[in-house]
Amino acid sequence: MRLAWVKNHPTSPTEFYPGLASEWEVSDDNLELTVTIHPDATWSDGTPVTAEDVVVSSNIAYTRGSGAFILDPGAAGAASDIEVVDDKTIQFTQDPENPTREFVNGIMNMTIVPAHVYGDLLPADFEQTLEAARGDDDAADDAREAVAEAGEAVVGFAPEEDISAGPYVLERINPSEALLVRNEHFHNDHLVAPDQVIVRSYDGNEQVWDYLRAGELDSSHFVAVPADVVQQIEAVPGNEASRTYSPVVAGLAFNQSYEPFDDIHVRRALAFALDREQVVNIASPDGGVAATTTSGMHQEVLDAWVGGAAGDLEPFAYDLDRAAEELEAAGMTQEDGRWIQANGEPFEVPIQVVSGFSDWIAAGENMATQLNEFGIDSEILTAPDFTVYQEEMAAGAYPVGFWLIGLGPSPYNIYQRLYGQSNGWQVLAGQLSYSEPGEDGNWKGGPETYEVEGHGTVNPGELAHELRTADEARTNEIMTILAQTTNEHLPVVQMWDYVNTQFSNNTRFITDPPDDARRVTGVTSLAGIWIQQGWVTAVE
Repeated sequence: MRLAWVKNHPTSPTEFYPGLASEWEVSDDNLELTVTIHPDATWSDGTPVTAEDVVVSSNIAYTRGSGAFILDPGAAGAASDIEVVDDKTIQFTQDPENPTREFVNGIMNMTIVPAHVYGDLLPADFEQTLEAARGDDDAADDAREAVAEAGEAVVGFAPEEDISAGPYVLERINPSEALLVRNEHFHNDHLVAPDQVIVRSYDGNEQVWDYLRAGELDSSHFVAVPADVVQQIEAVPGNEASRTYSPVVAGLAFNQSYEPFDDIHVRRALAFALDREQVVNIASPDGGVAATTTSGMHQEVLDAWVGGAAGDLEPFAYDLDRAAEELEAAGMTQEDGRWIQANGEPFEVPIQVVSGFSDWIAAGENMATQLNEFGIDSEILTAPDFTVYQEEMAAGAYPVGFWLIGLGPSPYNIYQRLYGQSNGWQVLAGQLSYSEPGEDGNWKGGPETYEVEGHGTVNPGELAHELRTADEARTNEIMTILAQTTNEHLPVVQMWDYVNTQFSNNTRFITDPPDDARRVTGVTSLAGIWIQQGWVTAVE
């Protein structure tokens, strides 16, 4: 279970729906978070949820080094102190020397596990090891290694019984589905309508379409669906679609270590040469809206952070004449209708996609068709699955491929997708450093600094890193600079803003969240969250 579930608000990463926590309070300086566990919160074996469970879960989180539980010296947002106030109250304090706005989110998103099941997996002296690991000497290095090693026992642990503090527990699981049955000890069990839930497995959008067309799903997560399939799904009695904001953008990303994609004129040419409206109408008309420009942000987030300055960005509207001018500026010429590079080689654009990602495949095929018609040799190449895709992309295997960007609501997370480790910037021992293209996971291969009109020399990695600690006024300023930097230098071309298209069937259950939930919840708001809030009711 979690302490709370993030609402996915476009600009605020610290708005939540309650999970195990019934209350939470953040100090005015954002340095302290006090969490109160629901007084009736109970594990599915009848054991009360207490502060000890949260402490053990925090210790386990340190072994994985995520969220607020990072032991690198000077790491922004690290939980420097965890104090048990009473059996149901815990206070977290972040390091005042290096605070971050991500602190609260990092705590509330933590996975909470039962101490009476997981507590013995860590060494008895683990908290002393944690304290030693916060230093910056050789002993601290040894302690951090010991913390990481302790985590291996957690990863390898398989409890005999599924113990949950949520609305359901796992009854059985096989390759095709999992069966969840009601946890009668759940503190808000009176809000839970379904007695059991079957979670279907799938490896592609098409399987989800088949389930929906057969009327077999009460609820589906986001799924990319072409227009004709939407009509088929909505023709099934009881099926209906909901469409809400989703803080995700589909981008065509470049590895600038490959020529000629290191040339800004080439990247600009591709931005002008692709009709984004046509792409999204073919690939995902119900799950996306053609991007109005490239900024690194979803349009709704761009409007919220940048406001009127968004109108100063180049929209890169479909314009083959301007695309031709950019290719000529890159030294290319047209021969027999094909674009030829200055070295005499044909200009080729391979577009990497993933098997099972129907929207990416359809988009890639359409983009390749458009580029071929314009005289650029292009084809799509398919990775067997997303895991392989991520590994090969990180290894620098693809010159051009799809890359999800704009992952909000946190401003820091949004621009880490463009100016984080994948483009050379990473944090080690609390310090930001830059690695050259091809090193330490830098597969985008962009330069360390850019010249940006009106701002001079800009280091986007430094600005993106600063978003962790910047106040609201400074955040607005940074978001504006990074939007303009991205627009001028195009490490990606934004293709479409995702729409969170989800389907439900009201034959047996009705989903009726409040209006604010319908407006702000996105791809991370799963059906189980809605169920435990009491927003799913049985049909009489």
